[in-house]
Amino acid sequence: MALFAVARRLPTGTNLSHMDFRAGAGSIEFCDPANPQFMPVVAVRSPVEMTLASAGPATASQKIELVLTLKTSTGKPVTPEDLLIAHTQKLHLLIIDPTLTDYQHVHPRPGQRPGEWIFAFTPKRTGLYRVFADFTPAATARGLYASADFDVKASERDNTVETGEPPPPQAWTYLEQGYRFTLQPSTAQLRAGKSADLSLTISGVDGGAVSLLPVMGAYAHLVAFDAARSGFAHLHPIESDLSRAPDPYQPRLTFKLTIPRAGHYVIWSQLNLGGHEMFAPFWFEVRP
Repeated sequence: MALFAVARRLPTGTNLSHMDFRAGAGSIEFCDPANPQFMPVVAVRSPVEMTLASAGPATASQKIELVLTLKTSTGKPVTPEDLLIAHTQKLHLLIIDPTLTDYQHVHPRPGQRPGEWIFAFTPKRTGLYRVFADFTPAATARGLYASADFDVKASERDNTVETGEPPPPQAWTYLEQGYRFTLQPSTAQLRAGKSADLSLTISGVDGGAVSLLPVMGAYAHLVAFDAARSGFAHLHPIESDLSRAPDPYQPRLTFKLTIPRAGHYVIWSQLNLGGHEMFAPFWFEVRP
């Protein structure tokens, strides 16, 4: 009992405890890193309050800097000392526009005031952007999430805002900069509540070698969003040993995913090809 009491008083680097991240019934649950799933971040209350502020209005195609603030359910600021490093970073921001066609992954830096985090990015479209925060408190060592929105307006002088075609109902193949990205599900039709295996393959259109390098401690990251942007699933490949390089001509990675509800979804993949970060989207329907 004496040893236990001493251990409880040893410094951990954080002033927050497990109770600072509890918001009671109806709050979002902590996520087991070994069992990633689709998290309904918007529909339920997070034990961490997240707000966004900027010095001026956000405009499409123009870089903007925002200040993100994180506070616990007890009102305490969440600082870098309060978070663990997960996939090489303490705080991951998953930014998505209303059409799900502009996805960006950003890592903010600590601000001057406790609880403040600074980041900048360039929105490609207009509308109400949603920012999901993905982090792991040191007090719990389990993944936690929060979200906030901000509006992006069109510039009167800018005609470069992407319009494009509506996303297809289903597309498991994507071509970009001489590469073919293919995401193959284990079943012909994904069903709500049923676990599915996903196989991501990258190949060169010319048949040449593919230099797949790690990004954030993994050979690829997948992030799934639903049409309403009610939450997301952040997936990492089963092939987690970075010392075992994938096939140099057609690297293949596998993932597991369970979608809780039927509807229209997109999975954005993030990869490092020859030192150049690339993103590839895959659109699909989930049936009841």
